[in-house]
Amino acid sequence: MLNRILALFCAAVALVSLSSPAKAADAQTLTITMKALNGSGENGKATISQVQGGVLVTVTLDNGAGQMQPTHIHAGTCGNINLAPEYPLHNTVDGKSTTVLPGLKISDLLSNKYAINVHKSADDLATYVSCGNIM
Repeated sequence: MLNRILALFCAAVALVSLSSPAKAADAQTLTITMKALNGSGENGKATISQVQGGVLVTVTLDNGAGQMQPTHIHAGTCGNINLAPEYPLHNTVDGKSTTVLPGLKISDLLSNKYAINVHKSADDLATYVSCGNIM
C-alpha cells in the first residue's frame, strides 16, 4: 500500500514538473518580433540563442535594404530606447545579421529592459527601420 501511494506521489510530481512552463530566464533560445518603423516594411524576427561562450543573435528581416544597416542591442524598449548602444551587432545587410556576443548570457539580457534596433544606414543613424523588445 505504501509503495502504491509513493508511486502515485512520484507520478503526480513528475506530471506537475512537465506541465510547468519554463521560466524565460532559463531559456536557451528567445525569439523576438521585429517590427518595421518609419515605413520601412522591415518586419521580421531576431533569435537569441545561448551558445558555448556567449549568445548568438540572428536578425532576419523582410524587405531588407541592400546597404549596411547598423544594428545594436540598446538599453530600454522600442518606445523608450537609450540612444547609446549597449551591445553592437554586425550590420544587417539584405535583411540578415548574425553576431556572437562572447561572455554574455540570455539571463543578462532578461535582467533589464533591452531592445534590438536596426538603423536605416551609417549616414542616417537617427532613423530606425526595425525594432524588437527582448522579453
